[in-house]
Amino acid sequence: MSNIKRRRKIDVSCVLNTELCVVLAALRRSCDPSTTDKTYSNNDVSLQQSLRSLRSLIFNLRQEWRNVDPSIYMSPFLDVVQSDEVPALATGVALSSILKILRLEIFDERTLGAKEIMNVLVGAATGCRLEKSETSYVEAIMMKILQLLLGIMSHPASILLSDDAVCTVVNTCFHVVQQVQCKGDLLQRNGKNTMHEIIQIVYSRLPEIECEKKQDQKTSESDDEDLDADNDVDSGYGVRCAVDIFHFLCSLLNVVEIFETEGMSSQRTDEDVQVFGLVLINTALELSGDVIAKHPKLLRMIQDDLFHHLIHYGTRSSPLVLSMICSTVLNIYHFLRSSVRLQLEAFFTYVLLKIVAQGSSVQLQEVALEGVINFCMQPAFLFEAYLNYDCSFLCGNLFEEIGRLLCKHAFPVDNPLTSIQVQAFEGLILLIHAIADNVDKAGSVGLCGPYEVDVSVYTPFWEESPKGDKDTDGWVESLRVKKNQKKKILIAGSHFNLDDKKGLEYLKLSNLIPDSPEEKAFAYFFRFTPGLDKTMIGDYLGDPDEFHIHVLKEFTQTFDFTGMLLDSALRTYLETFRLPGESQKIQRILEPFSEHFFEQQSSDLFESKDVVYILCYSLIMLNTDQHNPQVKKKMTEDEFIRNNRAINGGKDLPREYLSELFQSIANNAITIFCQAGVPAEMNPNRWIELMNRSKAMEPFVTHEFNHKLARDMFANIAGPSVAVISAVFEHAEEDDILNECIEGLISVARIAQFGLEDILDELIASFCKFTTLLNPYASPEETLYIFANDLKPRMATVAIFTVANKFGGSIRDAWRNIVDCLLKLKRLKLLPQSVVDPDALLADEPSDSTPRSAQAGLQNGTGFGSKSQKASTIGRFSHFLAMENGEDSLVLGGSEFEQNLKVIQQCKIGSIFSNSAFLPEDALLNLGRSLIFAAAGKGQKFSTAVEEEETVGFCWDLIVVLGFVNFDRYMTIWPAYHEYMISVAQFPMFSPVPFAEKAIIVLLKLCLKILSSYQSENNLEELIFKSINLMWKYDMEILETCSDAIMQTVCKILNDYPANVQTQLGWKSLFHLLSVTGRRPDSYDQGVETIINLLHNCTHVSRTNYAYCIDCAFAFVALKNSPVDKNVKILDLMANSVKVLVKCYRSFSDPGTTMSNASSSSTEENTMRSGNFTMNLFVKLGEALRKTSLARREEVRNHAVSSLKKSFIFANELDLTPANCISSFAIVIFTMVDDLHEKMLEYSTRANAEKEMRSMEGTLKNAMEVLTDVFLHYLRLIAENPGFRSFWLGVLRRMDTLMKADLGEHGPSKMEEVVPELLKKIIAAMKENDILVPRENDDLWEITYIQIQWIAPSLKGELFPEVDM
Repeated sequence: MSNIKRRRKIDVSCVLNTELCVVLAALRRSCDPSTTDKTYSNNDVSLQQSLRSLRSLIFNLRQEWRNVDPSIYMSPFLDVVQSDEVPALATGVALSSILKILRLEIFDERTLGAKEIMNVLVGAATGCRLEKSETSYVEAIMMKILQLLLGIMSHPASILLSDDAVCTVVNTCFHVVQQVQCKGDLLQRNGKNTMHEIIQIVYSRLPEIECEKKQDQKTSESDDEDLDADNDVDSGYGVRCAVDIFHFLCSLLNVVEIFETEGMSSQRTDEDVQVFGLVLINTALELSGDVIAKHPKLLRMIQDDLFHHLIHYGTRSSPLVLSMICSTVLNIYHFLRSSVRLQLEAFFTYVLLKIVAQGSSVQLQEVALEGVINFCMQPAFLFEAYLNYDCSFLCGNLFEEIGRLLCKHAFPVDNPLTSIQVQAFEGLILLIHAIADNVDKAGSVGLCGPYEVDVSVYTPFWEESPKGDKDTDGWVESLRVKKNQKKKILIAGSHFNLDDKKGLEYLKLSNLIPDSPEEKAFAYFFRFTPGLDKTMIGDYLGDPDEFHIHVLKEFTQTFDFTGMLLDSALRTYLETFRLPGESQKIQRILEPFSEHFFEQQSSDLFESKDVVYILCYSLIMLNTDQHNPQVKKKMTEDEFIRNNRAINGGKDLPREYLSELFQSIANNAITIFCQAGVPAEMNPNRWIELMNRSKAMEPFVTHEFNHKLARDMFANIAGPSVAVISAVFEHAEEDDILNECIEGLISVARIAQFGLEDILDELIASFCKFTTLLNPYASPEETLYIFANDLKPRMATVAIFTVANKFGGSIRDAWRNIVDCLLKLKRLKLLPQSVVDPDALLADEPSDSTPRSAQAGLQNGTGFGSKSQKASTIGRFSHFLAMENGEDSLVLGGSEFEQNLKVIQQCKIGSIFSNSAFLPEDALLNLGRSLIFAAAGKGQKFSTAVEEEETVGFCWDLIVVLGFVNFDRYMTIWPAYHEYMISVAQFPMFSPVPFAEKAIIVLLKLCLKILSSYQSENNLEELIFKSINLMWKYDMEILETCSDAIMQTVCKILNDYPANVQTQLGWKSLFHLLSVTGRRPDSYDQGVETIINLLHNCTHVSRTNYAYCIDCAFAFVALKNSPVDKNVKILDLMANSVKVLVKCYRSFSDPGTTMSNASSSSTEENTMRSGNFTMNLFVKLGEALRKTSLARREEVRNHAVSSLKKSFIFANELDLTPANCISSFAIVIFTMVDDLHEKMLEYSTRANAEKEMRSMEGTLKNAMEVLTDVFLHYLRLIAENPGFRSFWLGVLRRMDTLMKADLGEHGPSKMEEVVPELLKKIIAAMKENDILVPRENDDLWEITYIQIQWIAPSLKGELFPEVDM
């Protein structure tokens, strides 16, 4: 033996010897010196002798103490404790000695005899007799007993205790607690602590106990047998002990105390015992954890007994007890929620939600609310509630009810907010944060669509979602379908209550029942749809139609009457509908009930289902008799029993059974006329039904928060949540509450980006009101003062612009409110220069290297407000309230204006527009619409014209910034913007000035941006020019008022970027604006130089723009008092432009070449490729020159005539056809001659206009010369045309007209000299070309000869000498 072991052995021996001495000393001391009781003396001597014998042994021990049977050295002490005659002092000393020996751990569970001694110790301690002890010693001894019991349970060998021994220990501790008269006594507290520690020891061992392998879960008896069989005798206490103790703890909830009031005794629950019991139950649950689920009986005790007690006392207890109950249920949720699905729902429905809604005291409401909030704080509770209840037809909408309850009690009515309102609001914000924190996990891919799904095919709505991988899209989609089915069923229920046929038809339209009606679907609809009119259900089920009868049978099959008495089952059955009054309907309804009840009974009480039917009918009649006030003479119990004799197959039912039924009905009526909406209590019948349902119900599904369903969850409570946040912000004064409102707003924004944009719009619209910026009745001074001195408007302002910056992609209609606030800040001069100056905003635009592909993600709501941005945004808004840097804080110093300006700087308004490239399309369209409508005056109130002009200009500057920043999406957004511009004209108070005036300037800037580079998509160009043209059509005067800006932009485009103009609309608009604005003297020079440069270069003049270019050139020439040299130059360029037509004609004629600047439109291209189009352009040129020939200034007229001649000569290369040549000749030259002749005659009739007449006559002479030269140039070509005869007659007719021109008092016309010469020239050429010669079947010569006689008879002989000869 080693020295250490020898030393240990000696130490133990010394301790035992010391304890022996102490006990012997106590025994020697007589409690009563005067006594001469021999029995006592003899017993005392015997005990002393036993102790002395042990003393002789302990120092002569030859083996280790660990191997010694503990009973050898423990028995003498136990004898003292168990003796009835030992004085109290000696008993106390012996108890202390035993405890000390146990703490030495001389033996352990492996020591021989350890089990026996441990159980004997329990028996000795719990059986200690104190009847003869003095009162002063009793409490001390009881204290020692408690210490010893705790020492026994803490000893390593305690695992060898039997189940009964452990139960005895617990019972003894509780007995000590209850025996103490003074409730606050130290002994009682010690007893409670001891019992608490023992419970911890027992249930901390439960996870170590292997679960029984085969448990019969049908009856408690089988449970007991299994427990006995599985518990090895040598293994010590186990599951049976845990079950019995837990049953005992549950029973503590039912402990009552008797008290007297006004001489009468009554009972009430002992609150202290209930709290103590709940503390111990919580301890057991916390230590056992989910291991309880492996022990069926213990689990069923929690499912049934414990939960029933918790729900029963939940609404009948004090705030303290309710708080403990909530903690207990929360523990059960943590560890065992998979097994208590319906129980959890019942607890919320019948306890928490009910107390909050109908609480009798504020304290109870606060505790219940706290309980609800504690559940909401659990990471997965909200999602699991939605998954297990809201998405299941057979359960209520627990998540939705919680959300709406919080909203209802958080909604403020008056100031200040009550504690209930604050508590409920904090819970609501917690709920919203939980959803927001999970909705954008993993980018929330696939959440961009609407949150509701269509029920396109029929699936049984009462069946749970299919099991499988709970993270697949299919599983999520099935849950969404189930939820939508549930919503539609509620709608169908509303229709059913109004019209049963319409309600059932709606079920079919919504694919909730198959095309061929299914009885089971109707049955489940009637059975589980809340709020149905129970009278209408009863009428339907009692209908004799065969299908209705089948529905009734299926309806009855939905009940489980196992374990119910007949009256309980009948009550449960008749609670779901109103029993019709007709006897035939009652008979039809009771028949399937009787059959179903009979089939589910395990006893042999009833011979057949007919017995049940007869007895049911009898019970209904009894119920009417006992509870109908019109029945004066009530049936007695004997009469009821006599009426039901021999109904059980000719035999009587047990009298006790019938008596019990009678008493049940007499004391508690069966509700056969109930209606929907009546609040129900959790009674024993409903609890039995719930337990029966739970057996067939799918277990509670545990799952982490799934972001794919988070949006759907919030959508169910979004409306009231938004209303509450807005209302609380309006009524609250405390900074913390205001801060929570702002955080709620930001969390709503995080959720709204996934398809709930209308919700965010509503909330932003409300918060915009709190900024005080939209008050139309407040003066600017008042607004500035309020804004500077009230924290709430500043917080609201920073909040809405923060949301606009971070979550602008989720905003739709609310952009209008934000723009209104922005414009008010502009009028108050609170906007930073970086916002007012569009160039500064564009300087902040993301670089072109920023990948625009990121915007594709914006369409799905994932790009705007990235996860890091959201995390920073959702941070406590107190960041704005009290920053360390005073310059960035909302609580600022300085003047009111400086304070306000610093607040607005924090809003970062400019980023909304400079970063708008990251906005999705819908948000960008709504923002643009809001700006356009605001520029048109919608919702605006201006005090001065200058203010209106500045505001409108600011709006248009922001619009052009949007266009610049989103240039790559121009084709997407601008068509809608254009439609908005058209629609503003319908506004009642719309005024085109300054709307159109400011618009055309910024639109031209955008146009310049577009045309500054080549655009492969020419639709961009058409869109902007449509908008530009729309603006000047609103008011033509803006072309005058904005002429400088228009001229600068147009000239910049035509001079620097003409190659990028690709559309006819673009060229037409540019030339039109150039010609109109060029009329002004101060812009004429720039305009005329632009058109001259364009015509001179001719590189960018094409078929596309030729006509518009000629029109513009003509417009400059036609201006009064324009410089002649400029006009002459333009006319020369116009004549030379025919070469452009020739070049274009040849390029189009060559299939291997293409025309530059051609339109992309295939229709236009085909038209341009036709020869007629080129001819039309040429005629267009001729028309312009012809019109110029009528100008007032002679130099211009004559040059126009000569230019016309030049153009016709150049046109020879256009390969004109005879028909084209004659047509253009007639349209241009004939018309020019006719117009000049008419003008000459007009001047001849005016007084003092001879000079003008002679000048016009000179131009006419030149025109006739041009006619002659062009005629001769194309003579051979036009002679080939069949219409040459008519054409030639036209030439002769005009010569005849000129020859006979009457100039009145001014004398003969010079045409009389000119025409004959020209005629001779033409006739000679025609003869020379063998055109004018006599021919058979051709009267051209004869007609010419006749016409010459009329025109110039003197030339007849000279021109036709052969006729004279």
